[in-house]
Amino acid sequence: MAFALSDRNDRMVTMNITPLVDVMLVLLVIFMVTMPLRTYGITVDLPQRGPVMPQPAASPIALKIDASGQLTWNGSSLPMSALEATMKVEAARYADPRDQPLIQIDTNSKANFGNLAEVLAAAKNAGLIRIGFVDDNAL
Repeated sequence: MAFALSDRNDRMVTMNITPLVDVMLVLLVIFMVTMPLRTYGITVDLPQRGPVMPQPAASPIALKIDASGQLTWNGSSLPMSALEATMKVEAARYADPRDQPLIQIDTNSKANFGNLAEVLAAAKNAGLIRIGFVDDNAL
C-alpha cells in the first residue's frame, strides 16, 4: 500500500509490515506445536458386569399399638420388653439398611404418646431406619 505525496519531493511512503509478518509467523508456529499430529485409539477389553439379581423386597411389618398400650407384631401379641430384641433380630437379617422392611406403625387415637415414643426409641436403638405411620383417615 503506497501513498504518493506530490508536495514533498515526490517521496513514497509505505507501511512497514515486518512486525505483522513476525506476529503471524509466531502464531503459526504456536498453532503447529500445540495441534496434535494424530490421535490413535487404544482398544481396551473392560470386564462386563454380570446380570444383577434383584433382591426380593422385604414385606412390611405391621406394628399396632392399641389404646391400652398393648403391641401386636404382624398380628401376634408382643410385650414391650421384647420389642427391642425383636427389632434387633429383624435389623440383623439385612446387611444394607436400605433393604430393611418397612415398619408400619398403627396407633389407636386413644393410645398414650409415651408408648409410641418407646417404640420409636426401640427402633432407633435396633438400627431400623425405615419407619412409616398408618393413617386410617387417609382417602
